[in-house]
Amino acid sequence: MKYIGVNGKPTPTAEAVISVMDHGFMYGVGLFETFRTYGGRPFLLERHLERLRQGCHSLGIRYIGDPDQVATEIQDLMQANGLQEGYIRFTVSAGEGPLGLPSDDYVKPTVIVYVKPLPDPGTRLYTEGKELWRLSTRRNTPEGDIRFKSLHYMNNILAKRELSQYKPNPALPIEGLLLTEQEYLAEGIVSNLFFVLGGTLYTPNIGTGILPGITRAVVLEMAEEHGLDKQEGQYTWEMLMEADEIFVTNSIQELVPVTKLVVPRLESTEGSAGSFHRISGGEIGPITARLLSSYRAKVGI
Repeated sequence: MKYIGVNGKPTPTAEAVISVMDHGFMYGVGLFETFRTYGGRPFLLERHLERLRQGCHSLGIRYIGDPDQVATEIQDLMQANGLQEGYIRFTVSAGEGPLGLPSDDYVKPTVIVYVKPLPDPGTRLYTEGKELWRLSTRRNTPEGDIRFKSLHYMNNILAKRELSQYKPNPALPIEGLLLTEQEYLAEGIVSNLFFVLGGTLYTPNIGTGILPGITRAVVLEMAEEHGLDKQEGQYTWEMLMEADEIFVTNSIQELVPVTKLVVPRLESTEGSAGSFHRISGGEIGPITARLLSSYRAKVGI
């Protein structure tokens, strides 16, 4: 990454700095969105910016974000970095403020855009899927009525650190699953969770404290278009074990099938786990495949 976008301008990485008085640094007051491009254009940018605007309004950060302007700034940044396609992290930090918790709005936020090459997941990820490891780290309760995609990301970092302690096989794609304090299914470290049981599509509801994912919303819309029965609620690990199909979603990897559930133990040696349960015969299920195909049709691939 040679350049980082700072307030709309591609800036050499070594020169891309913010003030130590920025409340994004001091107190974690800020939000971010992660998305990707298709054909060089950010996908679902308007939805990401709308979620960002709503969060900024709740935090008193005066940020609007014009989709056309943002898209142009991202394209300029990708060009500066020599990229045709990109993984984008779009960050709005509160901006400078005094030492102490604020009561007034932030009128001059800092906008930072990171871009890097899209990871190559390989075709097997979408046919053979990934493993989903149950974590003991609990999904914390959201900051307000719903979870923000905020700069305070400690819960997810602790979950990632827990997952690394189990020494999973680094050659296998994996995700960690957080449950609530009441032991209801919540979400992955960087994904939302779906499962199919008896022809019905299930996903944890927003009341479990999950992030209201953009791709999650698109999947629910597609399910309705396909005439699938869909339910949002509070579900248990035992119900997940009975699932015919499982998949996880995020804006970078789209819909990824889960073909193995794992309950780890700390003393596991590399490549092993406490117990596991195969899902859909170790390959993508028919409903997951249909929804993935529909999703890709929306982006023209």
